[in-house]
Amino acid sequence: MTDTAAYTPPRVWTWDMESGGKFARINRPIAGATHERELPVGKHPLQLYSLATPNGVKVTLMLEELLALGHPGAEYDAWLVDIGEGDQFGSGFVAINPNSKIPAMVDRSGPEPFRVFESGAILLYLAEKFGEFVPRDPATRAECYSWLMWQMGAAPFLGGGFGHFYAYAPERYEYPINRYTMEVKRQLDVLDRHLAAHEYMTGAEYSIADMAIWPWYGALAKGLLYEAAEFLAVQEYTHVQRWTDLIAARPAAQRGRMVNRTWGNPASQLHERHDAGDFETQTQDKLESAQ
Repeated sequence: MTDTAAYTPPRVWTWDMESGGKFARINRPIAGATHERELPVGKHPLQLYSLATPNGVKVTLMLEELLALGHPGAEYDAWLVDIGEGDQFGSGFVAINPNSKIPAMVDRSGPEPFRVFESGAILLYLAEKFGEFVPRDPATRAECYSWLMWQMGAAPFLGGGFGHFYAYAPERYEYPINRYTMEVKRQLDVLDRHLAAHEYMTGAEYSIADMAIWPWYGALAKGLLYEAAEFLAVQEYTHVQRWTDLIAARPAAQRGRMVNRTWGNPASQLHERHDAGDFETQTQDKLESAQ
């Protein structure tokens, strides 16, 4: 579909209407809390407030990997933040992330709790705290950080650009879809060329770079984002497919993408995680209730 009429921007933009689309109710041009709501606090050192979007999965994947390595200090409570209902604008959440985006975390392991927000920052913080999933070799560590920052800069084109105009905008227009499709396919090509010569993003070592990129581009490669697999011809990117399957086979990755998930197959959902046993008990309860 081509644009039916040219849009002339006003001299000064004002917010006088909803933006339209699936997330119209929660988008606004101002920050801050819209309502009072305290955040719950569980028993574990780390308190995560999140949803199983790709950005949220990055952190639960990391935490499950740390626990799999035997780090008891990585035990966590994962509380559900329903962004469709505006939970991210509650006063308690805004206090730990003034940007009102998931995920956000509070480390309560020391004498004074403190916040960490932004998914990339949380990955780096946890990697430094536990000494895992960041290469020790300086050159390889630089590669890891470079790909981590690549993901943080690239994903807005995938989610906020392609995802919005292709899947969520109230009307589809040719120009923005073409513009962002071109960029997303370029990003997939960047990854595919790199992974042709590397097992993981930094070589043979699994790192936070993989954990950051996989929830976005791994899900895209398997047709789990925006119902766009055929449109983007994702099967063409064979090295991305290989890498995606490699990470998906990891038990910690399988657990991590379940946490704070509220959609899809009941067996894939764990709305909140407070103990390792929740993966078995809560999932079984959901399967039985769905029968």
